[in-house]
Amino acid sequence: MKRSKAKITAVHPADDNHRVLTIEGGGGNYRRKPCSDCPWRTDAVGEFPAQAFRQSATTAYDQAMSSFGCHQSGADKPATCAGFLLKGAAHNLGVRFRRVEGDTFADVTDGGVELFEDYTAMAVANGVAPDDPALKPCRRARNFVETEKGKTL
Repeated sequence: MKRSKAKITAVHPADDNHRVLTIEGGGGNYRRKPCSDCPWRTDAVGEFPAQAFRQSATTAYDQAMSSFGCHQSGADKPATCAGFLLKGAAHNLGVRFRRVEGDTFADVTDGGVELFEDYTAMAVANGVAPDDPALKPCRRARNFVETEKGKTL
């Protein structure tokens, strides 16, 4: 089966210094551990504006096709964020399709850092109101990678 390349399907400015890239596909293009200022890290709060989390919330919606991209990978080599794969991808249909295409994500690890339990927790910690309409459809905590490795949730 031919694996889909990661492609940027939308670019949204979050503020004067940040933009949100929407990616789909990715066959093998994913981070293996969260980067130094990964938004999923609990010690990286405030690195990105709240608007970025509102715009990226769709990646945590049930059966979403787009993935939360790694900001350090950028537009030149788009890759799926490791924190997202560990904590936000359980209900993401695009990630499930990638598993069918051969991405097992078995080599993704938290690298020993604490991550937010789910997308909503991360967004709220970064200034999005808990009742913001963008967060309402977000699926709550369920660890996709650990579920796939057979661990009990």
